[in-house]
Amino acid sequence: MSKPPYRADHVGSLLRPDSVRQARKAFFEDGRIGAEDLAEIEDEAIRDAIDLQEQAGLLAVTDGEIRRSFWHYDFMGGLEGFELEKRDEGVQFQGARLRPIFPTIKEKLDFPADHPMLAHYKFVASHTSVTPKISIPGPSCCHFRTAKADIHPREYKDPEVLFADLAATYKKAVQAFYDAGCRYLQMDDIFFAYLCDPKHRAAKQAEGQDPDWLIERYAWMMHEAIKDRPDDMLIAMHMCRGNFQSTHAAEGAYDPAADAIFNQTGVDVYFMEYDTDRAGGLEPLRLLPKGDKRVLPGFITTKTGDLEKLDDLKRKFDAASKFADIGQLGIAPQCGFASTEEGNKITVDDQRRKLDLVVRTAEAIWGGVDK
Repeated sequence: MSKPPYRADHVGSLLRPDSVRQARKAFFEDGRIGAEDLAEIEDEAIRDAIDLQEQAGLLAVTDGEIRRSFWHYDFMGGLEGFELEKRDEGVQFQGARLRPIFPTIKEKLDFPADHPMLAHYKFVASHTSVTPKISIPGPSCCHFRTAKADIHPREYKDPEVLFADLAATYKKAVQAFYDAGCRYLQMDDIFFAYLCDPKHRAAKQAEGQDPDWLIERYAWMMHEAIKDRPDDMLIAMHMCRGNFQSTHAAEGAYDPAADAIFNQTGVDVYFMEYDTDRAGGLEPLRLLPKGDKRVLPGFITTKTGDLEKLDDLKRKFDAASKFADIGQLGIAPQCGFASTEEGNKITVDDQRRKLDLVVRTAEAIWGGVDK
């Protein structure tokens, strides 16, 4: 079997089928079914999701994040020291508001040996004939998405102490996933892109935090977490500007963070949102160092069902190749199809056609997914 990175890939999340929506409501809200009943329905949906990805011709598959409510909070809530609290009003996106769940740090952070996503990974690995991949939120998420007032341990009032513990927690997570058999781990570290947005930068400055310093420290955390990974483990990183029911939360070109992203994190593969003008130009790709690193520009959107044209995608790669070697590029959608269980405002057929297009684009430009 060929090994990643591949020319065609996707970020990870997939639309939840009605069976899963109904089962999660029956378990979490109504209490009408038990945990085993829910798991059985999720298992079936994940097997179907794996089939969908394999039939599209993808060589790396995920569980579609079907067992999760959020792309990030479920993982964070499984860490020692974190708790998820429900409050009155959620985070504002452009035209939509997130459900009011807030991560809080109550105690010293650590990665537990029984974190549920280790089992999630193993389930995918046992049901696919291609490369199993799991996506988890990157370490920056644990800081960016936790308000200062919700960080309770006294020692964590010093951000350097908090960052050091986050790096150590994630280092332990990387090893745990490797021990579980994972050789392709993706960390969604979208807040590098948020810190390129003037409004988000101003908000951090108002909190007394220098956004450029945060970019540097976020890169340090990622590097510390993955620097000692075994040679046969590939680390990918996804960046976008928010994805909730086809809405976004940030905008701005990658320029302020590009050097840190490409030259300070130590990451192997980059999934980068590039489906609208919100992402800025392709010029930051010039900072990608020559070698084995790979960028998968997200020229294919997951926010609408409109299908991109292959010829237009080819032209975009012609433009990208002026800044980075075409041999270091691949193709993926701009984000997941369902970063939360609500999903984007597209259909299951739209999702299938988008995945098919990812593979067709790789075949047209590079001659195959594994070339």
